[in-house]
Amino acid sequence: MAHGHGFAHPNLPGAPAAVHFPPFFPAVLIPFFATLSAPAAAFAGKILNAAFFSAAYGLVAFHAVRVRLLGEIAPGVAPLLVAAAAVAIPVLTLLGALMSEPLFALLLAGAVILADDSKFLPAGLCVAAALLTRSIGVAAGAGILLYGWKRGASPKDLARFAAPVFVAGAAWGLWVLRHKSGIDPVIAADYGSYFETVKSAGLGALGSSTTDLPRPLAVLTLNWVPTTGVYYAFGIPALLVGLYGLALLTARSAIGWTLVFYLAILALWPFPPDRFLWAVLPWVALTWAAGAAGLWRLFGRWPRLALAALVLVLAAGYVRYEARGLAHRWWDLTARNISANFSELLPTLDSLPAGAVLATDNEPLVWLAIRRTAVPFYLFTYQGRRLLEANPALQRAYLERAGVTHVLLSGTGTASEGELSRLMAAYPGWLAPTRLWPGGRTLYEVRRDH
Repeated sequence: MAHGHGFAHPNLPGAPAAVHFPPFFPAVLIPFFATLSAPAAAFAGKILNAAFFSAAYGLVAFHAVRVRLLGEIAPGVAPLLVAAAAVAIPVLTLLGALMSEPLFALLLAGAVILADDSKFLPAGLCVAAALLTRSIGVAAGAGILLYGWKRGASPKDLARFAAPVFVAGAAWGLWVLRHKSGIDPVIAADYGSYFETVKSAGLGALGSSTTDLPRPLAVLTLNWVPTTGVYYAFGIPALLVGLYGLALLTARSAIGWTLVFYLAILALWPFPPDRFLWAVLPWVALTWAAGAAGLWRLFGRWPRLALAALVLVLAAGYVRYEARGLAHRWWDLTARNISANFSELLPTLDSLPAGAVLATDNEPLVWLAIRRTAVPFYLFTYQGRRLLEANPALQRAYLERAGVTHVLLSGTGTASEGELSRLMAAYPGWLAPTRLWPGGRTLYEVRRDH
């Protein structure tokens, strides 16, 4: 977009229109990528993301205290919980990469605050922008609309809220329907619309993530447990406390019903919920605290002791996870390894002919760094929740269709290495190694005569 390509994938042959993620966050980054080098623009974008997350978390903490989101619990608890969520290792990981979650978190916080203050038109504008940042923003549209209706908002106010949300959703939907055919079906899991993802997984896969939904939060808090029995002994009560808190918040704030729809979408969506949960982590923490505070008032002495023990166990697990993550710099481990790897590989890739088409992993980085056409090598799809990898015939047909001239194995021990081995076994001599690096990383040239 910053260089005149439009909302497209310039790394792919023919630069097809983008239909996987909505366009608002890329549009926000245009000034950086239009005026700075790619590394400088990425760094500036990360600073902007840190500002977005900081503003979002500040607003969440302020609003939680202002409307007493946790009930009668001490007001200082809410900011402490939000601060703990802000430094969670998965949140820091999001800040280490240029992802849209921070902007989404800020827009969601603004929408909830405005809706709780009955300012429905600006709340609708925030939700519209959130939907154009991440498609799951539709949950806020449904949640706030239901919350406003249950609070007795006038039809005119509800219409004012719904209008911009409907326009944004319809516009994005029309764009997707118009341009989704430009993405090769073989790479639809990575580049295609969510419609294609659901189509490949099958409607029978909907709801298959329900049991997986608590897992990311359990990793943060129950990472120390020695046995499955202990895990369930603490995990099930923790889940029940959270559900009770969610029921309480539906009457206190628009975030309650928003989270109901948000979590319902994640439960139905047949893929891992991790990133989606990190985007709303402060709200989830406040929801659980609201449930714990509500149950504390209802319980007698012995149930209170059990609840206190549960709180201590979860808090200790979180502190342990944070301490290990900070000590080992888990938040930037993946990004650091990818950057170090490609810093070594890129000079050779930059020496390829101008018309070369490269198949590799992390292919958008190749285009950002050296402006070479690059397509994904690893091909996959879903059948239910089961991951299916491409067979050699399908993979070769795709690579030839994309005009691939070179294949890069950028790391060993990856899924791409398995697909590459099967491809070379099925078509001996079709790929000829031209450059080797330590650790088995290899650049291959496609032999058209095989």
